[in-house]
Amino acid sequence: MALKNRCAWVTDDTIYIQYHDEEWGIVSSLSFNDCYLFEMLSLEGAQAGLSWITILKRREAYRNAFDQFDPEVVSNYPAEKVEQLLENEEIIRNKQKILSVITNAKAFLGIQQEYGSFSEYIWAFVDGEPIINHWETFSQVPASTKLSEQISKDLKKKGFKFVGPIICYSFMQAIGMVNDHTKDCFLYQEKDKD
Repeated sequence: MALKNRCAWVTDDTIYIQYHDEEWGIVSSLSFNDCYLFEMLSLEGAQAGLSWITILKRREAYRNAFDQFDPEVVSNYPAEKVEQLLENEEIIRNKQKILSVITNAKAFLGIQQEYGSFSEYIWAFVDGEPIINHWETFSQVPASTKLSEQISKDLKKKGFKFVGPIICYSFMQAIGMVNDHTKDCFLYQEKDKD
């Protein structure tokens, strides 16, 4: 059986392969699910300064620690819950990052109220259609773009934390808003949809 060619950042770690093959840069029903979008935004924030695999390996622990990333529940966390999270060895115990998830949950609910859903709000930045890029190699893939800067600015204005342009671009890639699979990857899309 021929080996599948994948993007250069993928290691031989099963969890990484699965994430690349089934999630990264791929539009699915999850891409429009508010709980999933909140989870991915939270995990991308947790990743700041760390490698993605570090967070990916703790994903289940994060889901359990943060009530499956239900923004309604997270937005109401009392101080005791924060202390509990700071003692949880299965997640990254960075107080600023933990507090940002709670802050972001409140801002997330505000967006839901204003736009009907977070999905409506975030996908409007690309008119509901993913951006499909055509990179030869992974070194060409940008860390951020003008659009991720715009999204970052808007999210910050709405009260979000840990949503810089690089985090926002990683988030866009993660949920399929941007498809950055390189031309040598089996998931590369030849051309944009008509």
